[in-house]
Amino acid sequence: MPDGEGWPSTTDNPAVRRLSDWPAEPLRNLADEYETPLYVADLDRVKANASRLRSAFPDADLSYAVKANTTRPVLETLADRGVGAECAAAGEVKRSLEAGFPASRVRYTAVNPPARDLDYVCGLDAADDMVLTVGAMDTLNRVAQRGFRGRLCVRVNPGVGAGHHAKVSTGGEPKFGVPYDRTAAVVEQALEHGFEVVGLHAHAGSGISGDDLSAHRELVRRMGGLAGDVEESLDFVAVGGGFGVPYHEDEPPLDLDTVAEATREAYREGWLEAVAGDDGEDAPAPPQLAIEPGRYFVADAGVLLTTVNTVKPTPETTVVGIDAGMTTLVRPAMYDAYHELRSLEPDTPRRDAVACDISGPVCETADVFARDRPLPDPSRGDLLAIGNAGAYGYEMASNYNSRPRPAVVALEHGEPRLAARRERLDELTRLESEAEDS
Repeated sequence: MPDGEGWPSTTDNPAVRRLSDWPAEPLRNLADEYETPLYVADLDRVKANASRLRSAFPDADLSYAVKANTTRPVLETLADRGVGAECAAAGEVKRSLEAGFPASRVRYTAVNPPARDLDYVCGLDAADDMVLTVGAMDTLNRVAQRGFRGRLCVRVNPGVGAGHHAKVSTGGEPKFGVPYDRTAAVVEQALEHGFEVVGLHAHAGSGISGDDLSAHRELVRRMGGLAGDVEESLDFVAVGGGFGVPYHEDEPPLDLDTVAEATREAYREGWLEAVAGDDGEDAPAPPQLAIEPGRYFVADAGVLLTTVNTVKPTPETTVVGIDAGMTTLVRPAMYDAYHELRSLEPDTPRRDAVACDISGPVCETADVFARDRPLPDPSRGDLLAIGNAGAYGYEMASNYNSRPRPAVVALEHGEPRLAARRERLDELTRLESEAEDS
C-alpha cells in the first residue's frame, strides 16, 4: 500500500514495550492452553514499531531484515504494510514470497551464498523483479553464470563497524562486502555483464545504541560519498538497520528521531562532498536512502513463557531450573545477552525476593539465562516470562540435545492463533527415517 496508508498512529505508542507492560493473566491463559516453553508475538506491537520507523524515516525505502523473525504472521503483517523484505538466504526469500511480499520488494543480500541458494533464487520465475546483492566479484561472476537478469546491488565493506557484541559488528569485518576502494571496479564488471546496477548496500552491525551513533553516522557518510563517486545512476543506497532496543529494565529507548536525523545529515553530507564540493550548489538529488531494520520491528513484540521445574538451594545461590534452554533462546549463551525476567504468578507481591541462577535443561554450563537475578521466592510450577524475545528467539532455536522446538502463538487485537505448533519427539528422527526409506 502507498506510504501513509494503513499505518497506525504513533499517538499513544511508547518507544519501547517493557516486560511489565504485558498483562499477566492473558499470558497465563496462553501457557495453560499451549503449554511451555512458548513464544508469544504481538502483531499489533509489530505494526506500532513499523509506524514509528515510517514516521522517523518518511522518505526512506523501508525494508525488514527477515532474519530477525521469519514466522508467517510477522511476515504477513509487514508485507501488508508495504514494507520490503531484506533476505539473507534462499529460505528467507521463499518465506517472504509465500507470505505476500511482491518480488519487487524483495532484496536477496547474499553473503558467500551456497550454490543451492543461488540456483534457487536465480531460477525463480520472479527473479527478474527482485534485487540481488553481491558482496564479492566471485559472487557476481557466479550470478552471471546462472543467467540472472534481475536488478543488482553491490554490498560494500565501509571499514566501520558497530553493535552490541563483537559477533554482530559487520561493517569492518572482511567477510561482509566488497572493500570500499574496489566498489567501482565491481560495479564496472557488473555493467560489462549486462546487469542493471540499482543500489549500494552496507551495514554497521546489530543492536546499535546511542553510544554507537558516531560509527553509524560515519558509515552513512561514506556510503553517500561512494554513491556520488560511482559513475552509475542508482535507485537507492541501503545503510542497513541495526537500531538497538533496550534489553535492560533501566536502559532508555533509542531516540529514533535523533538517529534518523543524523542518518539523513550524514548521507547528504557524504553525497555533497562527492558531487558538488562543500557548497552543494546545483547538486543533483542523491539516490533514495534505504534502511533495513530487523530487531527494532519485532524484539519488544515478543515474550518467551517458561515453567519452573526445579528449585535447588546451594551454598552459592538458588538454582532455578526451567523448561526453556539455550535451544529455545540462545542469545544469553551466545552473546552474553541480558533479558528481563518476570514471575507471572498472581501472589508474587507477597513473596520475598531471592537471588537466583535461572538455568535451562541443556547439558552445557552456558545454558544459563541469568545469574544472581532476584525473583519472588520461586516454586516448582511457577510461570516466568522472558522479555524482548521477539528478535532472534524462535528464529535461532535448535534441536541440540535432541530437544523439540517450542510453539509460537501470534496475537492480533488480543486474539491468539497458533503460528508454529510444538515439535514432537517422533519428528526429531523424521529425516533419518526418510533417508532409510529412500
